[in-house]
Amino acid sequence: MGRVLAIDYGKKRTGLAVTDPLQLIANGLTTVDTQVAADYIVNYVRRERVERIVMGQPKQMSGEPSENMQRVSLFTNRLKKLLPDIPIEYFDERFTSVLAHKAMLDGGLKKKDRRNKALVDEISATIILQGWMESHRPY
Repeated sequence: MGRVLAIDYGKKRTGLAVTDPLQLIANGLTTVDTQVAADYIVNYVRRERVERIVMGQPKQMSGEPSENMQRVSLFTNRLKKLLPDIPIEYFDERFTSVLAHKAMLDGGLKKKDRRNKALVDEISATIILQGWMESHRPY
């Protein structure tokens, strides 16, 4: 079994999260500058066995694609060309930023740490991955 990599793609920063090799636990990996995100992901896949990529799908409350969806689609297409053997699927990312802030509050992070947008993006990617994992459990 390989890892599942989740991506919370943003205009400036991209949050990444991965499962363990047995796909039991979702963990934040890092946040990278969006300009280098594809290179970072390709290098990561060379080091670790990744069997699937889950891309956060930005939607509005109505379910319609958000303005960021066009950028996400372009990035997804680029990754498909760079990593043709790894399936990529979308997963609804609505509320992940709100849930990330709540997780930071519940975790007792100081106000200064909660303002760290890179940490919010990494936690958002972890929430996307956790949601995807829960939706794919056999029970």
